[in-house]
Amino acid sequence: MEMQALVTVPPSKRKLKYYSVPAEPKKKEVGPKEFFFIGTDKKIISVLLSHFEAGFCSEDLAKGAQIIRMLFNRQIALPDVIIIQHGFRVADLNAFFQGLDQKIQSIPVIVEASNASPASHQQFKNYGFVDDVFILNEATVNQFIKKINFLKKIKTSSPEKSNNQNHPSPDSKEGYIKQFGKRLFDILVSVVAITLLSPIFLIVAAIIKLESKGPVLYCSPRVGRGYKVFNFFKFRTMEIGADRKVHDLNHLNQYRVVIDKKSPMFFKLTNDPRVTKVGNFLRNTSLDELPQFFNVLKGDMSIVGNRPLPLYEAETLTTDEWAKRFLAPAGITGLWQILKKGNKNMSVEERIHLDIDYANNHNFAYDLWILANTPNALLQKEENL
Repeated sequence: MEMQALVTVPPSKRKLKYYSVPAEPKKKEVGPKEFFFIGTDKKIISVLLSHFEAGFCSEDLAKGAQIIRMLFNRQIALPDVIIIQHGFRVADLNAFFQGLDQKIQSIPVIVEASNASPASHQQFKNYGFVDDVFILNEATVNQFIKKINFLKKIKTSSPEKSNNQNHPSPDSKEGYIKQFGKRLFDILVSVVAITLLSPIFLIVAAIIKLESKGPVLYCSPRVGRGYKVFNFFKFRTMEIGADRKVHDLNHLNQYRVVIDKKSPMFFKLTNDPRVTKVGNFLRNTSLDELPQFFNVLKGDMSIVGNRPLPLYEAETLTTDEWAKRFLAPAGITGLWQILKKGNKNMSVEERIHLDIDYANNHNFAYDLWILANTPNALLQKEENL
């Protein structure tokens, strides 16, 4: 595809180019129109130009920051997504984000990591300003566009839009005190829990090892507050390779009835055939959840919040209404657990509305009420994924 330079680049910004796709008849689709790519990979630029109407390209972060500031100061529409190629120094990334924090807070920032190691992928996911890490090519570009649309909805949803007086902005003094108090409470509870429960950790680990081969802990990417992805810890309760069998078992999914393709989709099985005998006991007693105290200690989760979702579930919650549930922190226990746990007749809509209710109304007193009602929920049998 031939690329046309539409803007004459001044000498001071020689590494900055602006590309546009030649006009061609296209089907109208709702999606991102303009990208901002920082890097030198021409293959990536070519893929982006094939699926976006236009885009900026800068070879280094400093020049990229200059053009974003210029667009912002002149009140010109900013791009729909910022894509940063893997390979820049951490110091340069810090300088880029610190200078543009407020200007790009509603724009998804994605690291293109085709040439990065798996360990580097996780490091980027832990980086506060990065929303996701993606390997972009022609085969994955449609998924990439869906990801951008979802991230934009999450990042443009904010507590300030809530009409509830009990849900202050995190930038306000009241909001800061609220978040600080919740975080302090989480640290204290998780430290005490890990210390007191350490003998149980060792016993459960030994039993899992005796029953089946494989790791003691199950770690999977989960989506928490603000669509931040983190490694979610549980004691392993399933056979090895259980995640790869999700599609094969979809006919048993409790939530398999979907009104349309835009409807949210969860995955839950009754009598899941992938669960081991020890795993079934751990689930019924909720002992499999204990490693999540380490997630709380790390700051990925809170003691009370909405359950973190697998990626394939989170990406179906793309409407403005459903996305509100991601305004609340991810939690070990929450409103759904104490009101609906074990209810086979619970609908997707009911579960999400409980999450939204918590996101709109949560405060310390509400958390204490949920915690007080959690022991009763732990006694209920549950056979979730």
